[in-house]
Formats: sequence, C-alpha cells, structure tokens
Amino acid sequence: MGQEIPESFSSSLVEELSVCGGDADFKGHKTVTEISGKLYVIGASSEDVDSPLNVRIFNKSTGIWSVPTILGKKPKASKFHRAVLVTDNRILILTGDSSANKFAHFLEVDTNFVRERKELLGGEVVAWSKGSIGEGPIPIVISGPSGVGKGTLINKLMKDFPSTFGFSVSHTTRAPREKEVKGVHYHFTTREVMETDIREGKFLESALVHGNLYGTSVEAVEAVTDIGKRCILDIDVQGARAVRARTIEAIFIFIRPPSFEELEKRLRDRGTETEEQVQKRLRNAKKEIEEGKEGLFDHVLVNDDLESCYTNLKKLLGLDDNIQTRAASVDFKTPSSFTISRDADKIFIESQYNTETRDGIPKRIVLDVSSLKGGAPGRTRGLAVSAEY
Repeated sequence: MGQEIPESFSSSLVEELSVCGGDADFKGHKTVTEISGKLYVIGASSEDVDSPLNVRIFNKSTGIWSVPTILGKKPKASKFHRAVLVTDNRILILTGDSSANKFAHFLEVDTNFVRERKELLGGEVVAWSKGSIGEGPIPIVISGPSGVGKGTLINKLMKDFPSTFGFSVSHTTRAPREKEVKGVHYHFTTREVMETDIREGKFLESALVHGNLYGTSVEAVEAVTDIGKRCILDIDVQGARAVRARTIEAIFIFIRPPSFEELEKRLRDRGTETEEQVQKRLRNAKKEIEEGKEGLFDHVLVNDDLESCYTNLKKLLGLDDNIQTRAASVDFKTPSSFTISRDADKIFIESQYNTETRDGIPKRIVLDVSSLKGGAPGRTRGLAVSAEY
C-alpha cells in the first residue's frame, strides 16, 4: 500500500532526492509506493491546488533516481492524496476534496501499454489513466466501406439522441481549408508534433493519407466522455484494428452492404467521384468487407434498408426512441483528509473529521476494484463505489 514518505527514510535518500531534482518538483504532500524494488514517489509540482501530480522513481538496487516519461493526462494534485497498490503494475491514486468522477486515477508502471512505450521511447515510462465508476459511457467504433451509408446512420443517431452521443474531433497535419474551424472540424497540428504524440501513445489510431497524417487522439475521445456522452468514432477498418489493439473499452460495429453490386450502384449513383476514384473505392471496399468477417467487430449490420438498419442499430445500443440513455452517476465529494485501508478487493476511505458533519461528504467510501477493465491510454473502468454518511 502507498504511504506518505516516512521519517525512516535515510537522510542520504532524502538528500539524493533533492540532488536529482525529484524533491525540487515536489512541494508539500508526497506518497511513496514500492513495486518490485522500485519506489514510486508521487507529489505535487507546486503548492497550487491545480498543479499536476508528478512522478519520480528510485531504484533500490542501484541507488539511482530517474525521471520517467509520463504519458496520459496528469491528475490535479488537490490538497491531499493517498496511494494504494492495486496490482503489481498499477497504483490507485485517491485525491481529497474531489468530486466522485475526479477522485480516482491509476498510475500504470508495467502494463502492456507501458512496456510497449518503453521499447519505443527508452528509459522509464509511466502512464496515467482516469478511473471510471462502473462502465461509464463506452465509445462506439463504426466502420464500413465508402458508400455503405454509415455516415447517414451516425447523423441520425446524433440528431435523435443529441445528449447521448458526441463526435471526437480528429487531428490532421494538413492546412485548414476555407471555412474550417480549428477544434470543430479538425485539430490542426504540425507533422513533428503529431509524430511525437503518436510515439508517446497519445493516439488511438492514425494514418498517412495523401502525404498528411490523420488520427484520433485519446484526449479527443476523453473530451466527449468527460461531458457524459458516448463518443462515436467513424473510422476505417485499419483504424478500428488499431483501436482494438489498445486496452480501451469500446463497441465495434461494422456496416456492410447487402451485396457488392449494390454498393457499386450506390457509389455510382452519388455522382461525386471520377471513374478512377470509384474503382479505387471499390477495391478498398472489397478488402474491408473481407476484413469485416474476421472477428474484429462485435456486431455486423447489413444496410439493405436504411430505416431497418437504423432500428437494428438502436436496439443494439440499447436505445429507445423516447428515452435518451445516460450513464448512471454517483454523486459525492471526498473528504479533504482521509485514511485508507484495504481488505482483499475492497478499499476503505475513512474521513478524518471527528464529530463534524459535512454536507455531501461521506464518512466512509468503499471501493471495489475486483472488476477493473481497460486502462491507459484510455480509462480504467469498473470501479464499484458505495458511500456511507
């Protein structure tokens, strides 16, 4: 279990922490957690409550401190935090004086994602992942060949359920076109910045198209999830395969035509492409339809009739025409100071207030971590929470 840096730490250890620059970045409250002979020291970078939590690592066998590459969005420190070792590769960070959807974050130190990034980047790597109570609004990946009608189906979902679904805004290295708005149509960036972000695992999928990079960032998906909506990703089969390779939880849906001949007819009826472009789209479509049969997708819908296919899509997503589903929420605020204990898969957060009663702040919060899913570069889902007042 994580703890505050104890007085039993030798003076030389504390001195080395200062010399290597680790302590210089930590102002006030810190915790230390030991995993496989390494001490993971977590603390605020300044006394400002909005400062992020930073990480330094001390290798007990070599006596060397290191500053790891930190992936994922760093949580805000608040005034107080506790660290709990959940597994041999993941630390749960609980922050005080926080709302229910912001108090739990996970620091991954040796998961598959972290090991993958270590090989690419070299040196020590850790990754932050936001904890999500229950399943949360799980993203939806929708793929299908050009002309199959997936764009029309997605637009109908967005129109009929505006408070349930949202789009992630993609990144691109191409220049903005006339009337395109940054952050609305695309996040426009440079090739150098995007290539660095791809190496650091900040993108779920990316592709080089006509000399420009396009991709879906983790942050763009999280921005939709943070406002309580289910993020829809309209991407090709290659992109869906890249997302599936991540630990991110998502529903994968493939829209296919009733026949290849019908798809060709729809493409030609649009009258928006040259013959060369039509042939290219047909070649790509044939490959995508074959890949859609390989078990990559959780569900396959045939768009032989738009309204019928849309009805099946809504049923698949558990939607009712008159009810806009939202993820169940838990509403509370954590104490500004608390103690923690653990019994098997249950973690107990006890308020350190004595007889004082605080509205909306539980005396005890119980976390069940037995059903965790996902993780960096997405969210860690499956936290079960109950509060006692």
